[in-house]
Amino acid sequence: MDITLDWLDKALDVALIDGDLATDDGLRTSVALSLLCDRRAEADDIIPDGTDNRRGWWADAIADEDGDRWGSRLWLLGREKELPEVRRRAEAYAREALDWLLEDGVATEIDVTAETLDRDVLWLKVIIKRGDGSRLADRYQYVWS
Repeated sequence: MDITLDWLDKALDVALIDGDLATDDGLRTSVALSLLCDRRAEADDIIPDGTDNRRGWWADAIADEDGDRWGSRLWLLGREKELPEVRRRAEAYAREALDWLLEDGVATEIDVTAETLDRDVLWLKVIIKRGDGSRLADRYQYVWS
């Protein structure tokens, strides 16, 4: 069991139930970290702040498998407009970040839908189906700044 992380008030935080730390089998936490940590930008990605800082997790350099990357490239959307093509990119980045669940046999199906329901907020609806038929359905938000 892992401590559960939840998306609360526009921030990732530990989840509490009646004042105690909430736990889960790790899937919710793994999904949240996969989506909300910064993956290293690809060589042809345009960095939103105009620098050459491609971010990413330092341990990707020593990954067990070549090409293994942690996190998502959602951070690249930081200065994008609220357009359908940007929502499609957000869905693609989210799927890319969660692909490891399929590769490792943790999930049998992943569905991601991006929506802009609030001004300046991109919502990602993520549904993950596991081999035993159970499902995880959560929503995550990305705030354009």
